[in-house]
Amino acid sequence: MKLLVKFILFPALSLQLIAQENERQPMEFIFLPNGINFAPLKAHISEPRIGVFKFLDDSKMKVDIGNTIDVFGLQIPDDRVRFSAGIDFFAYAFTTGAQGLRLQIDAIDGFFGGNLSVSKYFDEKTIQARLRILHHSAHLVDGHYNLNTNSWLDNREPIPFTRDFGELVLAYRIDRPSRAMRYYAGLSYATLVRPTIVKRFAYLAGIEVYFYDIIGRIAGQKTNLFCAYNVSLTGMPGYSASHQVQVGIKFGEWYKKGPTIYLAYYSGRHMFAEYFDQRLKTIGLGFTVDFF
Repeated sequence: MKLLVKFILFPALSLQLIAQENERQPMEFIFLPNGINFAPLKAHISEPRIGVFKFLDDSKMKVDIGNTIDVFGLQIPDDRVRFSAGIDFFAYAFTTGAQGLRLQIDAIDGFFGGNLSVSKYFDEKTIQARLRILHHSAHLVDGHYNLNTNSWLDNREPIPFTRDFGELVLAYRIDRPSRAMRYYAGLSYATLVRPTIVKRFAYLAGIEVYFYDIIGRIAGQKTNLFCAYNVSLTGMPGYSASHQVQVGIKFGEWYKKGPTIYLAYYSGRHMFAEYFDQRLKTIGLGFTVDFF
């Protein structure tokens, strides 16, 4: 009799186990998710960050103010996929000196808009994509104006510089126990440009490599020795490349909050759009803080 009961119940139990194994975890919608899905590119100029970059061959600085935040998230656990939608709001200022404790702000580039990103996770690899829709405007400000003569410095007056653009970046990330790497490529297209000699298409590519265990922990937190490189191709009016290389240390988890100290070399178009027709080559020391 027992054998007969087992024979009858076995198919039902087997079907129940199979159903449990095949049961999918539900999608999870998250308002204000922790962290950030697609971290800003380290060596790309037009990324949201907070910090300063001091030119070592001059008295000038680039001061970054702004951030990015993921507002909505959607996770699909069984497929190991994460979607997010966020806000970007940032600017960087060109300081050319100081009068007492007052910085002389010569120019400002401002950006605001939003982004959509997606990450597909594998065992030690991640495929990512980020789409940003941004408004970019550039301005000369009071640090570029001589009050004694009521004239703009160097006879260079403000120009109406504007780019309303969408930018798509694809990235491939490899995470190992002691090191990691992310390389990426992307392009942007502007629906509105001023002045009209600015090309609507622009391109970028780069790589980031970081090591967790070379320096060890400080106060219980990881330290990351890293090297990052970015190249941007912009047409203003002819296409030319701008390069930046960074070498530095990020304190704390790489994709989480923490300060960064780095040395950088930059060569290419001027960092600030009001000077888009000039070239800039410099080496500098930078400090940023991530608020992921």
